[in-house]
Amino acid sequence: MALGVLDQEPPPFFRQGTSAFSKLIVFSAAALFLMVADTRFHMLQPARVVLQAVLFPMQWLAQQPGLLAAEAALFIDKVRSADAVHSGLLEQLREQSARAYQVEQLALENRRLRELLELRPTLSVFGKAAQVVYDAADPFARKVVIDQGQAQGVKLGSPVIDEKGVLGQVTQVFLLSSEVTLITDRDHATPVLNVRTGARGVVYGDTSSHADAMELRFMAANADVAEGDLLTTSGVDGVYPAGLPVARVEKVDRQVNAVFAQIYCVPVALVSGAGHVLVLDAVADGVPPRPDIPVAPPHTRGRR
Repeated sequence: MALGVLDQEPPPFFRQGTSAFSKLIVFSAAALFLMVADTRFHMLQPARVVLQAVLFPMQWLAQQPGLLAAEAALFIDKVRSADAVHSGLLEQLREQSARAYQVEQLALENRRLRELLELRPTLSVFGKAAQVVYDAADPFARKVVIDQGQAQGVKLGSPVIDEKGVLGQVTQVFLLSSEVTLITDRDHATPVLNVRTGARGVVYGDTSSHADAMELRFMAANADVAEGDLLTTSGVDGVYPAGLPVARVEKVDRQVNAVFAQIYCVPVALVSGAGHVLVLDAVADGVPPRPDIPVAPPHTRGRR
């Protein structure tokens, strides 16, 4: 209803108190005053707090049906996810059981062959668990710091692995912590063995293609290397035990005028998201020392 149609004075028969127009003016002025006062001086904040406390039980009751429905849907999703994970783990357990039987048979054959050939038995490698504390401050290096140091028996040069493969090598040891250089660092080299072909090589950290990348260098352009080949530690460097997964070949670039092929690899280990690692003992600790080879004295020239 427009303001113009409201009469200033009600009919005498219905005259009861203040007119409607006066009430409109008073309440409008009160509303403007309260809005300005609350905006500038926050005068209605205590009243708002009291009103919120009074209405909270009703709000809580109104929210419960929606929360219960959301919890029920989340519970059903978790049950389905757990069932899928359980089925996958059972299948993986069956595969691992079959492989375990084969490994036991191969280990027995390997032990008997070594005894037959009078070879030195394989080295037993032990390790200790550690946790990654933080990444190194150097932005140009790929290093992390773990919470195990000299007090816990960590030695310089010890290899570090995670649940998937080789992560790096201990390059600095402190009293209660150690610095690990990751295998993707540009100055780190790892001797590897191609599982498919048995060829040996060396992989280096290379961040030219992407952050977590490696390069298998000094391989001939016609070398038998294919995409998807698994590279494991060769065990000839005296640091890493043999057979640990290191990287997988991602791309092979062969150029006609180049002597070596450009082979790009991706690490198997979680170099960017490792949380818990295992620090192994260096292979050189279990290798007997190199025998001293006598050096023949230089030949003396005869006098004329």
